[in-house]
Amino acid sequence: MPRPAWSLFAYRLIVPDEQFDLFACRENRLHLALRQLELNGQADRTLCGGFLPAQPRWQDLERGLLKDRRLCPICRDTVNAQRRRLPSAASAW
Repeated sequence: MPRPAWSLFAYRLIVPDEQFDLFACRENRLHLALRQLELNGQADRTLCGGFLPAQPRWQDLERGLLKDRRLCPICRDTVNAQRRRLPSAASAW
């Protein structure tokens, strides 16, 4: 069965831990990154444009986490905008 063009599987959640890297965010928030990082960028970044921590602790993105108050609002808005842009997004939910 083919995967829809947009799905939660395309993203990973970065979970802050004791090695929280201040380059990722000035606040201790949950951030999202693309599961398959782009190779043409100068540095790996979160959806909101922050740097990834040196050793990110990854977690799969689940639908309920999109409503978590700790989630970076810019990362959330980026995911929601990408979801609305693709016609097959409705089938992914």
